[in-house]
Amino acid sequence: MENCRILLIDDELELVSTLVERLEIRGICADAVTNGHDALERMRDMPYDVIVADLKMPGLSGKEVIEITRARYPETKILLITGHGRSSHDEMEKNIPGVFEILMKPFNINQLISSIQRAVENPNPEKNE
Repeated sequence: MENCRILLIDDELELVSTLVERLEIRGICADAVTNGHDALERMRDMPYDVIVADLKMPGLSGKEVIEITRARYPETKILLITGHGRSSHDEMEKNIPGVFEILMKPFNINQLISSIQRAVENPNPEKNE
């Protein structure tokens, strides 16, 4: 996963800051933003291989960020993170096309890295469609 660029998008600053730090310790280049508008601005300025977006955020939601990302940057892989219960997992997969994988909070750093690895290695950016 060398040279892989990751963008973490979540309104919880402490979460994304910690994840960036832990990914960078493992040699994975990561940036973080705390809202959808900043995410789209970052993506416009720099290409990302994978974005990791929270579903629920104030302002521009994770779903909206995903839809815009799919349209503008179809090669970017998308991981969705959510605190919603498992029962809504299947419904999310049906209603949010273009998501490679969904991670349920809380997740650990190894789960995130494994998901990023699978996304980077998969030639099809839309595994769950």
